[in-house]
Order: sequence, then C-alpha cells, then structure tokens
Amino acid sequence: MQPAPETSSPSSSGKIKLMLRQHPLLAFFILAYAISWILSIPFILAEWGVLQGDFRLVFVIKSFGPYLSAAILIGIIEGKNGLQRFRQRMRQRKAGWQWYLFILLGIPTLILLGIAVQPGALAGFLGVQPVLPLTYLVTYIAVMFGGGPLGEEPGWRGFALPRLQQRHGPLWGTLILSVCWTCWHLPDFLTSAQGGGPGTGLSAFLVNFPIFLALVTAIAILLTWIYNRTGGSIFLAILAHASVNTPQVVLVPLFPAVDTTSLNLAAMIGFGVSALVILILTRGQLGYQAEK
Repeated sequence: MQPAPETSSPSSSGKIKLMLRQHPLLAFFILAYAISWILSIPFILAEWGVLQGDFRLVFVIKSFGPYLSAAILIGIIEGKNGLQRFRQRMRQRKAGWQWYLFILLGIPTLILLGIAVQPGALAGFLGVQPVLPLTYLVTYIAVMFGGGPLGEEPGWRGFALPRLQQRHGPLWGTLILSVCWTCWHLPDFLTSAQGGGPGTGLSAFLVNFPIFLALVTAIAILLTWIYNRTGGSIFLAILAHASVNTPQVVLVPLFPAVDTTSLNLAAMIGFGVSALVILILTRGQLGYQAEK
C-alpha cells in the first residue's frame, strides 16, 4: 500500500501574510511605532547627555516610520499593484484652487489667530521683515520633505485613515487615529521638541501632553476633511501637514513670549474652532462617502 500523502500546511511566510491581511491596522501601528521609537533613542540620549554627537538627522529620519510601515505592509498585502496605487494617490494633485488657498494661507492664519487671542502673547512682537516670504517658502519645502509631513502622511492618511473610516466611520476613525498619532509622538516629550529634555519633569509632561492630544485631534479632524473632500489625496494631506509645522519654525519665533505650551495652546484654539465648525457643518461625516 502507498502511504497516504502528507497534508500540506501553510508556510511560515504564508501564515505571516495571512495575519497581516487579517490585522493590517494593528500591524501598521506596531511597525510604525517600532521604527520611529527605535530611531528616536540616539537623539533622546544625546539631549540628556548620555551620548555625544549630533543625531538630528536620525531624528528627521525617524519621522518616516509611518511611511515605511505603510509601504512595507501594502507591498506584502497588495503586491506591486497596491504599491502602484499608493504612489498614484501620493501624486494626486488635482483639487480646486480653494483647497490650495486654504492649506497654504488659511492654516497658518489659524495658528496666528490662536496666538493673538492669548493674553501677553503679542508682547515683544519682532515685526515682519521683507525676506519673510522667501524664508517661509524655503522652510516650507524643507519641512515638507524632512520635518514630518512626507514621512508621516502616507501612513496616517494614506494607509490608516481609509481603513479606520471604513471600519468605524469618519468621526470615530479620526478620533482613534488622533490618539495613535499623538502617542507615536511620546518619545518627543523627552526632548525640547515637546517641552521636555534635561531639567524638566513629570509636571511638564502632564501639562503639555493633554494640550497636544487636543491639538492633534483637532488637526486630525481638519486633515480627514481635506483628505475626503479632495478624493483621498495624500499629496494634499502632506501639504496641509507642512502648513501646520512651518509656521512653528518661521512665524512663531516672531513672538518671543510664546513657548512650547502656549504654542500648542494657540494651535489648539485655531484648529479646535475650525474643527468644531467642520463637525457641525458636515454633521460628523467630514466629507466621507462610503464605498458602495
């Protein structure tokens, strides 16, 4: 008698692919956190005097954790066709002029309005120099490529948001993403980037973290609305993220009275009011249209 053929079992790689297909969001966040947090370690240790050297470049590279996580998972789950669609969405620039106007001018204005309404924030205003527009443009480009937007948005809005919206709806999906996005920044609170670093303690974190969470939630609502209303454009999300970050480098230093806490509070005021208006006008749908 011939022996019965052995039943073939899935290979280890096949099991991993199956698990990733079943739990893409969990895999995405774990991988994004792991890449970025590990890369943050040298910069944090250098700020605290444990390591010697300039690790700012590594700190910039760590912002690409979400992008790398999204690209890796799409390549595994969807293959070359999925990666091609992903790249197309990153290059999708078609949108009405009003969206570019709002992103490039409206978003910085919201931050400035938030600064203006804070008592004492305008004290010592340094004034505007003629070179400011050129400085802003150069900094905007640098921030877009190396300050977070390009490294983060393909992951947050390009990979996570569509899946979260499909599963939980636009509002709850955005709120979940905002918490995950905020917690991804946790290592930053050990550095001066988020008001931490040597000489600071738990009290600074307990003040800055809740404000930052509220700020990120408001920004996430704004970006979800932009993303949904521009046909799922990752490119527009990248531009919007750059418009959030660039004023912190170019415009905020014109107000010496504004520190990290008051800056986050100012942005939270500006973006919080606009997010509330968007929620009311869209009835919590944030421009989302479920796939039929």
